[in-house]
Amino acid sequence: MAHPFASDGWAKALMEAINGHEGYRQAAKEWEGDFYFVITRSPGFAEDTYVYLDLWHGECRDAYQASDITAKDPEFVMSAPSPTWQKVLEGKLDPIRGLMSRQLKLKGPMVKILKTPRAAIELVAAAQTVDTSWPG
Repeated sequence: MAHPFASDGWAKALMEAINGHEGYRQAAKEWEGDFYFVITRSPGFAEDTYVYLDLWHGECRDAYQASDITAKDPEFVMSAPSPTWQKVLEGKLDPIRGLMSRQLKLKGPMVKILKTPRAAIELVAAAQTVDTSWPG
């Protein structure tokens, strides 16, 4: 069953995919940090939509669509419109290149992400296993 991108069901399926992905577990075994992934107003998203991920030593401890964005103060906030996220999840845009070209915008210590590029690649690989439906 396809989960609508950035829905709470999609976030839960993503958490399951991350926790079952050995490549991510190995690549991110030293990683500590949480994220808001923001889908900015764009086709299918009338307002900014937030997905929270708590990533800790190769596991995802929590994931959900955030209705109250003030409930968490994550270390990282990464944002882009839905077509850009779709390119990332379809493997058409490398997440590190997306950051460097400013297609993905980041608040938080970029140097920390650049120290573990394999973790970002493996996180995307895990996300690509989620059956996702896109707006439009």
